[in-house]
Amino acid sequence: MQSHYLNKILSISEPYLKNGFKQKSLKEFFASIDFIYKIKNRDNIIKLFSKTYVDFVKKDYQKKYKRVKKPLNDFIEKKDDGIKIIWGDCLKVLRGMPSESIHCMATSPPYYNARDYSVWDNISDYLKDMKKIIRQAYRVLDNHRVFVFNVGDIFDNDNLTTKSVWGKRRLPLGAYFIKIFEEVGFTFVDDFIWDKGEVQSERHKNGNKPYPFYQYPANCYEHILVFHKHRLEDTRYPCPICGCLKVNGNTQSEIGIRSWECKNSECFERSKSNRGKRFSLKTIMTQSHQKKKHEISKEFIKKWRKDIVRFSPVIKINSKGENRLGHTAPFPEDIPEFAIRMFSYKGEKILDPFGGSFTSVIAAKKLERIGIGIEINKSMFREASIKNIKNKLKDIFNPDIKISEFNF
Repeated sequence: MQSHYLNKILSISEPYLKNGFKQKSLKEFFASIDFIYKIKNRDNIIKLFSKTYVDFVKKDYQKKYKRVKKPLNDFIEKKDDGIKIIWGDCLKVLRGMPSESIHCMATSPPYYNARDYSVWDNISDYLKDMKKIIRQAYRVLDNHRVFVFNVGDIFDNDNLTTKSVWGKRRLPLGAYFIKIFEEVGFTFVDDFIWDKGEVQSERHKNGNKPYPFYQYPANCYEHILVFHKHRLEDTRYPCPICGCLKVNGNTQSEIGIRSWECKNSECFERSKSNRGKRFSLKTIMTQSHQKKKHEISKEFIKKWRKDIVRFSPVIKINSKGENRLGHTAPFPEDIPEFAIRMFSYKGEKILDPFGGSFTSVIAAKKLERIGIGIEINKSMFREASIKNIKNKLKDIFNPDIKISEFNF
């Protein structure tokens, strides 16, 4: 009787498994792959072994973080077909979440002193608070995943030199945030310019002084910043062709991405020069999802093919002068839709740390992902936000769509 192919994988991989796992973890790993013996197809055996191994390594890594809040994690992991809202301070919520448990993040932060509910003494205090949040977001975001961050520059006083009106100036929040993201470990990848259309402001027109030094543009754009998380790790991963752990570190294919090369002479794919398959954890993730159900339409790719994109801001005030969304700073669904379609797969978790009117979780639900939003101002926004979510989803899903809430 022919030996099961899993035994072949294990016989070649055994010394690397023993070197990579402690005895207790190794025993748990062998138990976790026992179901694969029921599988007969070799390709399926390789895929299942690789997936189980990657998942096990992730769980082993997650055990290192000891501050996970179990009720919060149970809420996030609970299977349901609705969307999830967490009421609380996003810094505290993020600190209670497991490491590398979210697949994509998309948000727009509270702008420095732009609203009554987001006021800081000065720009330094604001940026320090934002950095604490982004550092936790880096820990919570899964490895080799993406954070899409929408922010605009503002005209205000940084309150560092003076609080007088002459201290007002344009504050380049986009530039400040790029620096913060890079300092906590993210890699800056792209800056899409969101062209918001015709300027409504009369500020700086100075029509009565058409002379040099009197002319300044009014801001009619915002940044859509794209950051990658690449935490460099030395964990050995199985060759996606033969499933074996007999691989050597090759090089870094880019900053933070460890590349491997298969050294199994019996692997099914060898180059003309007898080199083995070269791969990384990132390529294992991306190439295993190249399926019809994950295709992005040509029209959508074309919309975002250039890094200057134009779409209108959210119109929140109706003809009666009422705020129909109940939130003073909603952002368009185009932004989280871009993040979700381009950087996640169906069924994955999408997190917006600054939930606001929960545009990101609405977009996630529409695109068959798990939308999770965190919002601190429950008393201010809950009623309007719940109404907004139901209105946006009622034509696609049951009007009584489940909205799960958790008070942190």
